[in-house]
Amino acid sequence: MTSGRTASLPGYSPAAFWRGCLSRWRTRRLLEVHLLALTMCALVAVGALLLSYHQTQRGAEALSSREAPAVQGLAAARLAVLRADWETQVLLHKDLIHVAGSGETYRSQLSAADQGLSRIADRTNQDLGTVNGLLATYSNSLNLGTSMYRDQPLMQEQKLKEAHSLLTRPGVGLVPRLNQLQQAQMKHAEATAAMGWLQRSGWWIAELALAALALALLSALFVLRDRCGRDWNPYLLAGFVLTVLLAVFPLLTTSSTEDDLDSAFRDLQTITKASHHGCCSGGLDGAQQQVSEKSEDVRRELADDTWTDRVYRGTLIGGLLVVLLPAAGLVLRLDSDYWRRR
Repeated sequence: MTSGRTASLPGYSPAAFWRGCLSRWRTRRLLEVHLLALTMCALVAVGALLLSYHQTQRGAEALSSREAPAVQGLAAARLAVLRADWETQVLLHKDLIHVAGSGETYRSQLSAADQGLSRIADRTNQDLGTVNGLLATYSNSLNLGTSMYRDQPLMQEQKLKEAHSLLTRPGVGLVPRLNQLQQAQMKHAEATAAMGWLQRSGWWIAELALAALALALLSALFVLRDRCGRDWNPYLLAGFVLTVLLAVFPLLTTSSTEDDLDSAFRDLQTITKASHHGCCSGGLDGAQQQVSEKSEDVRRELADDTWTDRVYRGTLIGGLLVVLLPAAGLVLRLDSDYWRRR
């Protein structure tokens, strides 16, 4: 009984099962079907892989060059105008408004806000015209209230109240409008940093096509050895190794890039929240320092893209080879054993 059961085990091996599944096919037709399947799987896999990987790179580049600087610039501008208002209130409270050179701090803050908005003008698709106009009007009113009308207390008070109203008026003031811009910009940054369903579908298609390609390559190698008595085909073996590499390294690189994008977006959320905190000089100064530090963290997280570029170039070259090598291996074998004998 034992010897009979042992002798029957090879009949249930994977090789015997696959041999039985392919038994109704003629060898030439079988190799031609494998050639077609390998080519189609390789083309689908490489196309989906390159497209999905390119989309990930584009998202990282957009977040680094456009969305993150815009979020940082808006946060810095908001804190700068609030700091300018606070410094003006301190000068009034301490009766230093008439002292020469006493307004340098708030002027430098207004200049920083203006420069920040100018830097992000080409990095956002939002209209900054109204905000820039409000900032210019606010700066003018503040300068009039602190410089021109020093000897006219009523006019000075009126201009300073006007400046404060321009800054904080609900819905239409400078700070509320900056808040609206920040919310819209954060939505853009979130959409850029997140992997959408289309991109996820592309990765699924690429990985499934690569798995099908690997199975087709193993089947083709089996057919060549089982039906044709040939040794391992180097073209198909090289194609199999490349298929495994393409299924692993671009996915790992994309996963690492997505982690960096998620971390950068969390830092952008921290930057935005920090710009809404601080109701005194110390609080505003600390918030500005936190925004500056987090901005550096974001730049570091998004700056190192050299290795992802190398992986993309490697994926492109490997994709071309994984299309050509298996096809070349089977074409050469078909031409040598069958096509020339017509």
